[in-house]
Amino acid sequence: MSIAAPFIVFLLIGGFAAYHRLRLATWTALTAAGLLACWALGANGMATLVVAVLTALIAVPLLLPQIRLNSITRPLLDFYTKILPPLSETERVALEAGTVGFEGQLFSGRPDWQVLLDQPPATLSAEEQAFLDGPVEELCRMVDDWHITHERADLPPELWTFIKKNRFFGMIVPKEYGGLGFSALGNHKVIQKLASISSTVSSTVGVPNSLGPAELLLHYGTQEQKDHYLPRLADGREVPCFALTGPWAGSDATSIPDFGIVCEGEWNGARVVGVKLTFDKRYITLAPVATLIGLAFRMYDPDALLGDVKDIGISLALLPRDTPGLEIGRRHFPLNNPFQNGPLHGREVFIPLSQLIGGEAYAGKGWQMLVECLSIGRSITLPSTASGGAKIGAVVTGAYARIRKQFGLSVGRFEGVQEALARIAGRAYATSALSEASAAAVARGELPAVPSTISKYHCTEMGRELARDIMDVIGGKGIILGPRNFAGRDWQASPIAITVEGANIMTRSLMIFGQGAILCHPWVLKEMKATTLPDPQERLVEFDRNLFGHIGFAISNAVRSFWFGLTAARFGKAPGDDYTRRFYRKLNRYSATLALCADTSMLMLGGKLKFKESLSGRLGDVLSHLYLCSAMLKRYQDQGCPEADRPLLAWAFHDSVHKMEIALSGALRNFPVRPVGWLLWLLVFPLGRRAQAPSDRLGRRAASLLMVPNEARERLAEGVFTTPGPNNPGGRINSYLEAVVAAEPVERKFMKALKNSDIEALTYAGQLAEGVQRGWITDAERQQLEDLREMTVDAISVDDFDPAELPSAAFVARNPA
Repeated sequence: MSIAAPFIVFLLIGGFAAYHRLRLATWTALTAAGLLACWALGANGMATLVVAVLTALIAVPLLLPQIRLNSITRPLLDFYTKILPPLSETERVALEAGTVGFEGQLFSGRPDWQVLLDQPPATLSAEEQAFLDGPVEELCRMVDDWHITHERADLPPELWTFIKKNRFFGMIVPKEYGGLGFSALGNHKVIQKLASISSTVSSTVGVPNSLGPAELLLHYGTQEQKDHYLPRLADGREVPCFALTGPWAGSDATSIPDFGIVCEGEWNGARVVGVKLTFDKRYITLAPVATLIGLAFRMYDPDALLGDVKDIGISLALLPRDTPGLEIGRRHFPLNNPFQNGPLHGREVFIPLSQLIGGEAYAGKGWQMLVECLSIGRSITLPSTASGGAKIGAVVTGAYARIRKQFGLSVGRFEGVQEALARIAGRAYATSALSEASAAAVARGELPAVPSTISKYHCTEMGRELARDIMDVIGGKGIILGPRNFAGRDWQASPIAITVEGANIMTRSLMIFGQGAILCHPWVLKEMKATTLPDPQERLVEFDRNLFGHIGFAISNAVRSFWFGLTAARFGKAPGDDYTRRFYRKLNRYSATLALCADTSMLMLGGKLKFKESLSGRLGDVLSHLYLCSAMLKRYQDQGCPEADRPLLAWAFHDSVHKMEIALSGALRNFPVRPVGWLLWLLVFPLGRRAQAPSDRLGRRAASLLMVPNEARERLAEGVFTTPGPNNPGGRINSYLEAVVAAEPVERKFMKALKNSDIEALTYAGQLAEGVQRGWITDAERQQLEDLREMTVDAISVDDFDPAELPSAAFVARNPA
């Protein structure tokens, strides 16, 4: 037997044990048995002895606790404590605020897919479905978005009244306080449907049900505050807003300069202890019409009226609109989408301590309160708005591409247009799955800190990309604003969602991986907490347990990454049917790769990693697309694995996998420690990058689903407002699709006959009449073609205006001549 045989056995058994994450003792026993077998079969004795000694040198110190603790773990604990970057209070609160769901499995390197697949499908209650079919449908029918966005720059009074009367502002308020008591999923579905007809309306309804007074009061308010404010918020007597952002602190919310000084003052005729507030806020949605303002500020107690701490910290308060000194500024005008938004100011505005959310007991805990609630609000409003716009945009643009003809063909037949339609279809499918997954996580009682950030970032980014593609497909129809334009306002509004609730650049480069690497990692946070234990022996033992668990985890992921790279993830245990099993295997590969790259980055860069934003952003992209693919596969299963949806799933999945490889490639090619980057490349891409963007053939299949009536298209359109009507041009275009497809054979027959005829120039009506007379078409077919022409004209027509209609009312008032 070859001299190399013992070494090969050592490597194979080690790789097998690492891949399957076997215990060290099991690996030692298997290696010993393998070496004995080699020796018995005549392997070189010296080589066998060398490998046996190597095995013993590894196994013995690690298997004997006292040797391991004192000789290995203790020095490593001292070293780890020195290099561990200090966590600021802000970072600590952010890490401890959220819960970890399936995203933790994605960071494990070996996801347990059954955990995902066993989650019950997201379903609405009968009451929530009735609300969608009743008041939400009725509200959508009332919406005239052109009147809102151009003529009035606000919702008309009847919409405000309807929204308040039907308790749209109280969807998250429990029934015992007069609200609707809807789940996060119900909230998501309502916002999604409203967004499909007007982002102004969806924003107006979404904000009171997102981060703001109601959410904060539910979690932290005193019973007196809940009893007083929640019923008033539920029925619209109070319109809320929440003031966090200011000119000097946007995404860096913990640096807010707004402050409150604890002092005595007058409130309702009595002398009480309270806070004198000075603040300057902007970009506050609903501020111009709000009657109850939630305010974040930093609280100081220089005279020690509350205790010895002078800098109490960020605190949250409620200010009624009529509070003396509170100044509601003039309106902002966000990109022609006139949802109520504006600044707030105040100088030495006095409120009693009873106006602090949660009372005096929650003074200084504002950042913790915000972070805990932000993961809920961030999971719903913006992702749901993006989903509503994406879904309606996809089906209407598909119908338009079938109706609109150039060079005698539907524009959707041209491959260039099909590329855009494929992106629209795939991203609408992905956005819908991701937004519903984050809402479902909240509905299950999770506080999804990392998924909410992923959902907010990627839904809004895909929404922006989708809006661009829609504008490219519909061309002139999209750039002429007016009552007939179904896409222009969404295009204008797309940057708004990118900037709010954490700017997307910061969200990607700092938050997704920054939180995920610690919160979702199975060992890092445990190691960090172990170093803070007060008892030295307990600290050593706990650190030892987590350290060697982490080491085994890292070795396993290195082996799994290399193996999956060599085999293109064609093998391995995976759930799913014959169609989707390969998808799960690919995700197994990138899960192991992410864990390997994350561990290596944290080991090599330590605290400097937080400043390597390009690396953090790329690794965050991998985590995000793993979560996105998981959401799509879960959606596919929950809907019964419909074969018709496969082109949408496949396009979106391959697009995500391609982006994961691009992100990994960028991370490794630019890794700060170059030799380590080269080694990682060999482990991650042993045969080079292989993932490809979705093929043209797949793209054509996905695009075609948008241009013909079919069950996949109907599922994609579920939950958005497609009812045709005078104020819903997209709904009208979508409603024409079936009739247009049915009329196309008649149209082709007629046009062929017309082309070969000697008919002189006639109007279209005259041509049809002549066609009936010559027997080309029947009377019924003529009516069919007349209807087709009428539908086409409505679909492609754009608006024009008398010049006097376009100046704003304010300009006309200032310039009556």
